[in-house]
Amino acid sequence: MMPLWALVALPAACAVLAAGLPVPRAVLSLGVAGSFAEVVLFCLAAPAAFSGQRLGIDGQLLLDPLSAFHLAIVVGVFFLSSVYALDAFAPELASGRFSTGKARRFGAAWFAFLTAMTLMLVANNVGLMWIAMEATTLASAMLICLELDPPSVRAAWTYLLICSVGIALALLGTFLLCGEARAVAGEQNPFLWTNLRVLAPKMHEGPVRLAFVFLLVGYGTKAGLAPMHTWLPEAHSRAPAPVSAVLSGVLLNCAVYCITRFVPIVEATAGDGSARALLVPFGLLSILVAAAFIVHEHDVKRLLAYHSVEHLGIVTLGIGVGGGAAALYHMLNHSVCKMLTFFCAGTLAQRFGMRDMRQMQGIIGFSPAAGIGLVLGILALVGLPPFAVFMSELWIVQVGLRGDHVWAMAAFLVGAGIVFVAAIGHAVDMVWKRPGEGRQPVAAVTLEWSLVVLPLALLVVIGVWMPSGLGEALAGAAAVMGAVR
Repeated sequence: MMPLWALVALPAACAVLAAGLPVPRAVLSLGVAGSFAEVVLFCLAAPAAFSGQRLGIDGQLLLDPLSAFHLAIVVGVFFLSSVYALDAFAPELASGRFSTGKARRFGAAWFAFLTAMTLMLVANNVGLMWIAMEATTLASAMLICLELDPPSVRAAWTYLLICSVGIALALLGTFLLCGEARAVAGEQNPFLWTNLRVLAPKMHEGPVRLAFVFLLVGYGTKAGLAPMHTWLPEAHSRAPAPVSAVLSGVLLNCAVYCITRFVPIVEATAGDGSARALLVPFGLLSILVAAAFIVHEHDVKRLLAYHSVEHLGIVTLGIGVGGGAAALYHMLNHSVCKMLTFFCAGTLAQRFGMRDMRQMQGIIGFSPAAGIGLVLGILALVGLPPFAVFMSELWIVQVGLRGDHVWAMAAFLVGAGIVFVAAIGHAVDMVWKRPGEGRQPVAAVTLEWSLVVLPLALLVVIGVWMPSGLGEALAGAAAVMGAVR
C-alpha cells in the first residue's frame, strides 16, 4: 500500500528542485512531470480510500472518502494547469521575460502550494490542517505577485491581509472547539478528527456553537464567501491564468472542505441542525452579491472571479439544506468549468493585450480554441444543459424543496437567473461584435485544443450520465459530512 506521506513528500521535493533549476523551460517541464507523478500516487491510494478503508500514519494523517474526493480534484486541476502553463508562459519564454529567477519563484511556489493543499486534505489533526491552510496563503500570494509590479504586489497584500484575518479567526475557533473537547477527552487526543467525532456528543453546546461561528467566518473568508470575498477579484485580476485556475478550481474548495469537516461535529453536539442553518444565509448572500457584480463587470478575469463567489455560495447552500452529495457534485463541476474558462480567458487576454470584454470582440475568429472554450465554458457556468452544472444545480434545488427550504430556493433561482442573463450578454458581445480594424494578436500564444475539448467533454458526459464510480464516491464523501442526499 502506498504510504500517505509520499503524497506530501513528492511535491515538497519538487519545490526544492524547482528552486535550483538553471533553465526556465525546465521548471515548467518539471511542473508537468511532478504534477503527473502526484496524480499517479493518488491513483494508487484512492481505491482503498473510496472503499472505506481509512489510510493513516500514527493517527496524524488520514485519507477517507471525503478527503480523497477533494484530493482527486486538486491533483487533476494541478496537472492540467501545469500543462497549460507551458502555453501561458510561451511568449515570455520567447522574449526572455520569463527569467531564471522568475521561473524558480514560480516553480517553488507552485509545488509549495500543491504540498500545502495535499497536507491539508490528508491531515487528521485539526491543528495541522490549519497550519497547512495558512501555508497555502503564503505560497499562493507568491504566485499572485509573480510579476512583482505594483498592482500585483497590491493584490497579493490585499489577499494576505484579508485571508490572514480570516485564518486567525479560524484558529480561534479551533482552540475553542479543541479546548472544549479536551475537557471530556481523557487520554484521547482532542485535536484528531477521528476522536472529535466520538467526543462530540459529550461536549457542551454553547462553546461548540461559538467555535463554529469563528470557523465558518474564518475559513469562509478563504473560500471567498460574501461578504468576505473582496480579495478574490483583486487576486484573480493580477494572477497568471494557470494560478487563477488553481485558486478558483481547488483552493476555494479546500476552504469549504475545512468547514464541512466541522459540521458533523457541531451537529452531533447540538443535534438541531444549527450548523447547517448558518450555511444557508452565507450561501444565498454570496449568490446574490456575485449576481450584482456580474451584471456590471467588464474585466473578464474579475468576471470569472465573481462566478467563483456565486458557485461557492451554491455549494455552501447545498450543504446547508442537506444536499451533501449534490453540493460535492457541483463543486466538481465548478472546478472543471473554472479551469477551462481561466485557460481560455488567459489566452485571449494575452492575444488582445487586455482583459476588457468590451474591447475583446470577435473572439472565436481571433483565437478559435480559446474563443469557443470561453463561450461554452460560460454557458456551462450559468447552468445551461446538457452541461453538468445544470444537473448539480437542479439536484440542489430538489433537495432544498424536499427539505422545505422554499424561500431559500426561490432566492437562489432569482440570483441564478440574473447571472444567466448577464453572463449570456457578455458572451454574445464578445462573439458577435467585430474586432477593430487592423487589430492583430499581441502575443503568439496558442491554446491546445485538448485543454478545451477534455474539460468540455467531461462536463457533457457527467451531465447526461452519472458513472457508478462517481456516484459511489459522492455518496461516500457525503456520508463523512453527515449528509447523504
